[in-house]
This record gives sequence, C-alpha cells and structure tokens, in this order.
Amino acid sequence: MNKLPAIALGTWSWVPGEGDTIFGNNITSESLQPVFAAGIKAGLELWDTAFVYGMGASESIVGDFISQYPREEITLSTKFTPQLAPNTENPVLDMLEGSLLRLCTDYVDIYWIHNPTDAPKWTPALIPLLESGKVKSVGVSNHNLEQIKEADAILKEAGFHISAVQNHYSLLYRSSEEAGILDYCKENDITFFSYMVLEQGALSGKYNTQNPLPEGSLRGETYNKILPQIEELTNAMKEIGGNRNVSVAQVAIAWAIAKNTLPIIGVTKVSQVEDAVGAVSIKLSTSEIEKMENLAAMVNVNTRGFWEKPMV
Repeated sequence: MNKLPAIALGTWSWVPGEGDTIFGNNITSESLQPVFAAGIKAGLELWDTAFVYGMGASESIVGDFISQYPREEITLSTKFTPQLAPNTENPVLDMLEGSLLRLCTDYVDIYWIHNPTDAPKWTPALIPLLESGKVKSVGVSNHNLEQIKEADAILKEAGFHISAVQNHYSLLYRSSEEAGILDYCKENDITFFSYMVLEQGALSGKYNTQNPLPEGSLRGETYNKILPQIEELTNAMKEIGGNRNVSVAQVAIAWAIAKNTLPIIGVTKVSQVEDAVGAVSIKLSTSEIEKMENLAAMVNVNTRGFWEKPMV
C-alpha cells in the first residue's frame, strides 16, 4: 500500500435524507462538492466510504466527485458487508463490481470486509481480486484480534496479508487498545484506522448540556444523555487546545494520531476539513495524553455501536 496521509476523510453521513435522520445533517451532493475539493487541495486524498452507507448512495456521490480528478491522485477505500451479500456464485466480486461502477473507477486501493462474519468463508474470495488488481490491498473492519489473525493467515497462504484494520476507537472507547489490536498492528506493519474519534461530535467541543446534539437524530439520542459526564473531559481538552489556539475536535484527532492510529474524520463542511488539516501538526505531551485518558476513564460510559461486537 502506498504511503498514506495522516488522516482519512469519511463519508458515512454522505447520504441525503438518511444522513438527516442519523446525524441531524441537512446535506446534498451540491453542498458536499466544495468539501471534497477542499480535502483534495489540502492533500488529504484518502477517502473512506462503503456500500452500506445509504446502500450505495455515499459511493455514488464520491464516485461523481472522483471522476473530476486524476484517479491516481486519490486513495479510495470502500467495503464489502457480509450481511448484505447477494445469493450469487461470487458475492464478493459482485458487490465489488457494483462499488466500482458507483465509484467510477476500475480499482479500489483498500477493500474491507466490513463486519466479522465467518472469515474462512469470505476472505478467500479477496485473493483473486488482489491478483487481478481490482483491489490493491485488503483490510478488516470491526474485527477482534483472533478474527484479524484468522483472515491474515488465509491471505498469507496466497502471498498476501491484511494491510489495515478499521475499528471504533476514541478517548471514550479504547477496546481495540485493551484487546491488544493496536500492538498487533504495530508489530505486523498493519495500519490501524480509527473511526468515531469524535464520537459523532460528542467530543468535538461543539456540544454540551446547554447545546445538545440535534434532537431527533440517532446521535442525539445516543450522546445527549451522557453529555454531563463528558463535559469535564471536553473542558480539559478545551484548555489543552486553548494553549495552542486549536479546537477541542483538533485535540481529539491529535490524540488519535499520537496513539499511532490513522483517524477517519467524517466531513460535511469545509471547516471540518480545515480542522483535520490543522490537527496533523499538533504534538501533545505525555502528561496531556495521560490527563485526557484519565478523565475519559472517569466518564465511565460505553459508546459501542449497536453494530459492534465486543473486542474483549
């Protein structure tokens, strides 16, 4: 896999209509065009999407934007979700072909098995895709350590290997670290992609008990009830950021980078791209990292998503 930028830009919420329900966003393809352009201009060329994000809607928007740039300037990440596999002779290939069509490309740089459902069944189907060049590298998402090792062993028999792992990881949810997955990735030259670093905005500093997340959205339902516990942590992050004239969100992203992960930052506004760019140069001290982690542990909440299985 080519050298990756320090941050990936995520398109989980790039689903007009559905994105409003989940995230409380009001987005359109037209409103996202300058966001994509800002990311490319800033050198953040790694874009992460998936078929399951709006059942192809996110991929289609990304594909429309990609077609306006030289393909080699963009690193593209999308996912195969086993639970949505069609009942065909080669469902992995068939789902990839659909993604390629929507993404207006003939290859993807990283193709992920999105959820841990029977690695011996699905992993072998990735090998001919790697051999053909339709897939440049393979990752697994939401897998625990044993599942990662299992998929990696299958690929190694054919001369390939797992290049990346993508799991939920934030100050409030460090189960991949506790399970030894971060250490395993470091020891085996596997890039660990951390998603939900900002906990869908709850760790962005934008929201608090006086200004909760959008009412009626799924993220508001999840996080608003724990905002009182989170405030002491975000107040400390605000103080750390204030010393550098950076935002709480940038501190959270800088923490994820300091933990040797590659954060995927969901973006729907140009300002969020700019935040991501600025976070790359922030260097946190050991004492600042320890302070945030101690306060996060005191919050004592479990932000594991309904789609996730425990890592430990």
